Amino acid sequence: MRETMAWRYFNRDVVPFAAMIAVECVTVGSTTLFKAATLRGLSFYVFVLYVYVVATLVLLPLSLIFGRSRRLPSPKSHVFFKIFLLALLGFMSMLAGCKGVEYSSPTLATAIGTLTPAFTFTLAVIFRIEQVVLRSSATQAKLIGTIVSISGALVIVLYKGPKVLAAASITPSSSTISLYQHLTLSDSSWILGGLLVASQYLLISVWYILQTQVMAVYPEEITVVFLYSLCATLISAPVCLLAEKDLTSFLLKPSVSLASVMYTGGLVSTLGSVIHTWGLHLKGPVYISLFKPLSIVIAVAMEAIFLGDALHLGSVIGSVILSLGFYTVIWGKAREDSTRNVAGSEQSPLLLTHTIEDEASS
Repeated sequence: MRETMAWRYFNRDVVPFAAMIAVECVTVGSTTLFKAATLRGLSFYVFVLYVYVVATLVLLPLSLIFGRSRRLPSPKSHVFFKIFLLALLGFMSMLAGCKGVEYSSPTLATAIGTLTPAFTFTLAVIFRIEQVVLRSSATQAKLIGTIVSISGALVIVLYKGPKVLAAASITPSSSTISLYQHLTLSDSSWILGGLLVASQYLLISVWYILQTQVMAVYPEEITVVFLYSLCATLISAPVCLLAEKDLTSFLLKPSVSLASVMYTGGLVSTLGSVIHTWGLHLKGPVYISLFKPLSIVIAVAMEAIFLGDALHLGSVIGSVILSLGFYTVIWGKAREDSTRNVAGSEQSPLLLTHTIEDEASS
């Protein structure tokens, strides 16, 4: 019985936790790589179209191998319509995000991403996906933890403080320094970029809610993500081809632009989308969105490790505050799940009988 509970805890809590952190690491790297590509002339219309094309080509064989336990939804069904709507939302959010990063920087995009839990939690309450019982300790933990985690992320962004650890002794090349300065200090419109990125994360929150509803009816992660990528490709192709006046820009040569497209399309839009969809089905939209503030901690760590940037006190304090808030929400979510499972077992005599038989056999 203990082994069964431990295995269930590992599958439902440890694996999703590790998977979501891995996705955030990959996403932060993708944002930084995209900014480097735009500085070398990559059009975001070219980027968006090729990312969806690469994701569709990668997911096609995977959906044929692993996603055939259910029949494909009919083009006239409500499920297919919702998947098409998901593709439209995803395309709009990617356009807004790419243009926002082009106008500003990955740092600002990561900071604004901390609003995703607030957006998602509000929408989840409106659509009755999340229950708000103010007297419940689980609800109180989720509310307090969300506020604390967002506060910690803002501390990292707004307060630098003195150095805790000096920069690495190995000095990056002048080209790397120049590139990093462009990545962090953009000369474009900062406010417009921030508004575009904020609209991106609002659309992503709506995407989380709609995707959760799709998975409740059609729980096939790989098939849903493949159909989503296919529909997004069909939507983005005419728009991007008409919007991009220089058609020669679609001819990508081996460079950072091609690496950015392959990295984002092959990892973020495939593996990341499948993991997010699976997590939405398993844990719900609020749980998935709570990992967005962690991306700031990941970005700070990547800067210190790979760019030789110094670690400042504000980053340490903000990371500690964010971690406390994050684990508070995770505790509240775990308590809510356990309460729900206990209530379900009390209402199900069949489940209770199986539990007694298992205990007797063990």
